[in-house]
Amino acid sequence: MAMNQTPATPMTPAASMTLDDQLCFALYSASRAVTAAYRPVLAELDLTYPQYLVMLAVWERGPVPMKELGVMLGLDYGTLSPLLKRLEAAGLLLRERQAADERLVTVEATEQGRALRERAEGIPGSMGRIYGLTAEEAVQLRDRLRALIDRLGTPAA
Repeated sequence: MAMNQTPATPMTPAASMTLDDQLCFALYSASRAVTAAYRPVLAELDLTYPQYLVMLAVWERGPVPMKELGVMLGLDYGTLSPLLKRLEAAGLLLRERQAADERLVTVEATEQGRALRERAEGIPGSMGRIYGLTAEEAVQLRDRLRALIDRLGTPAA
C-alpha cells in the first residue's frame, strides 16, 4: 500500500506475481529480520524472543491470568504453556492455580524475574538504534501495522 493511500482505499492487486512485489512477503521478511535482530540482545538475558514477549506482558500487567496472557500475546494454550514452563524452570515466573477455581492459573514474575526487568530496560532503545528509524517513524510504522492487524481481525499484543 502506498504511504499516501488512506486505509479506507482498497489496495489494487499487484501488477506482478513476483515474490518481492508481495506485501505478505515483505511483512514476513520484516518479522524474521526483527526477531533475528533481537536474538543477540536477548541472549545476554538468556531469553528467546517469545520468552521476552511473555516477560514484557507480565512486567506490564503484574499477576495476570494465563488465559488473558494468551489473548494479549495472540498465543493458544498449547504454545503458551511450554513457554511459561521454561520461564518458571528458569526461576523467572510463577504459575499459581486459584484456590476458588483450580482451572484458573495466574502468572507472575518472581523476584528474579522482576530483577531481570532492570537489565532489560535498555532493550527498546538498543533495538530502536538497530532499526535505524526515528521515534516518529517507529510510531507511525507501529500504528500502521496495528491498523492492518485490526482490519484482518487478528489478535495483537
